[in-house]
Amino acid sequence: MMVQTLAISEAISEGLTLKYLRESFNLSWVQEPDFFPEWQSEWPTLTAAQQQALDRIRDRYFHQLEEGSMLENGVKMMIVSPLLDLAGFYDPPFRCRFEPSVEVSLDTGETTLKGRIDTLVVNQQIWVWGLEAKRTTFSLSLGIPQALAYMLTNPQSQQPAYGLLCSGESFLFLKLSLQPSPQYGLSQHFNILNPGDLGQVLGILQHLGQLSLTTAEF
Repeated sequence: MMVQTLAISEAISEGLTLKYLRESFNLSWVQEPDFFPEWQSEWPTLTAAQQQALDRIRDRYFHQLEEGSMLENGVKMMIVSPLLDLAGFYDPPFRCRFEPSVEVSLDTGETTLKGRIDTLVVNQQIWVWGLEAKRTTFSLSLGIPQALAYMLTNPQSQQPAYGLLCSGESFLFLKLSLQPSPQYGLSQHFNILNPGDLGQVLGILQHLGQLSLTTAEF
């Protein structure tokens, strides 16, 4: 397993693919809804304070769009960090660690996109990535192999790992289960332009946070 982990670490910055993960780890995509029910629950109504905070996040995003484009570091500072704060991940009893940023090169077939992935890990079970690139059209789909590569290193292999990819405008949740064999599932895409989507993203984050607290090994 150590050889494979090292190979993933090197491949993340070189544009790894789902084919590589499938062939190296026997990783398969499960599309049945009952594999990843955690993102489909009914969430409690947001408090007035939470809704106001989410409205401010959306307003700031639209303001940047009016100015031309999202700033290079805007994804993390203006969107991801406030969401994680609202979810309570920066406060006890949650424990977080920040991974070094990784430069990524993603080949779309027509052009090569250059970007960076900033990673936060919560309770060793929830991975959050802010994808930052010169272009705001940086597709979340292109970041899925990199996200799964990180999650395959999850030390708590008996428990599912969860991830959130954010490119500024879009959000995508992932679930990875290593038992009995590596399998992953995806949520629907959420978009900051859609009214209510940020509230759903926050609700899912809070739910996953509570799940992590029941299984965390501190």
